[in-house]
Amino acid sequence: MPTQPVSIYLSGDSLRSRSLSNIVLTGTIDIPAPPPRLVADWAREIASRPGMLPGDVEQLPLPRARMRWPDHKHCIQAVTGWMDALGLKEVLADSEVALMACRGARYHHDAAQYGGAAFCNLFLSEDCGLDLHFAATGHRIALHKGMAVIFDTGQPHAVIPRHSKGFDAADFPLARDCTQVFLTWELPIENPQIARALGIAFDIETSVMSRCDDEQVRLNGAPASVCSATGRWSRVAPNS
Repeated sequence: MPTQPVSIYLSGDSLRSRSLSNIVLTGTIDIPAPPPRLVADWAREIASRPGMLPGDVEQLPLPRARMRWPDHKHCIQAVTGWMDALGLKEVLADSEVALMACRGARYHHDAAQYGGAAFCNLFLSEDCGLDLHFAATGHRIALHKGMAVIFDTGQPHAVIPRHSKGFDAADFPLARDCTQVFLTWELPIENPQIARALGIAFDIETSVMSRCDDEQVRLNGAPASVCSATGRWSRVAPNS
């Protein structure tokens, strides 16, 4: 019988283990639309990156966006108010924020780099028929302007067409307007409010810690990977 995946993450100067949360917190927040000039700037920035292929998630320059986005502070206030209502007070103030973009996203998890965090994403683009899908939990969230999501970085997730069953790069041709731009925050998973809201259990696999050299997700006692097309977990083959 397969065991549940376990996140091994860096806590201070040492590694620690924790459970993966099956909880996804969502809400629709009333935010002003980004100005057309800024949206056009994002489109030019994305088009100028030939290496940004369907399925890639890349960072956009946030300082430049702030200069052209008078309502940016209102978006931050709206997310803060939403989180306060969830009982996650003052968490956002100490969390790093980045501006990201994708044309779809292949299935992946982020716990190999951000195992000590949960993500809070605020989507800024209009609905273009895409969903944020969590393969292991079954959560499927229609993406549109003002959609806010908090989730465990270790859960496999993707951005796929609304009626699709998996990720396929062919679903994102250049002629289709399917770019999603979003703000994302790293929320510390050890914050008691975050840990309680997501139901995180800590120090659940102390016996494997001596065999781990870095952050990873483990399944059945071995490092695990995610199929980029389906989001299914599998064990990493030895020496791979």
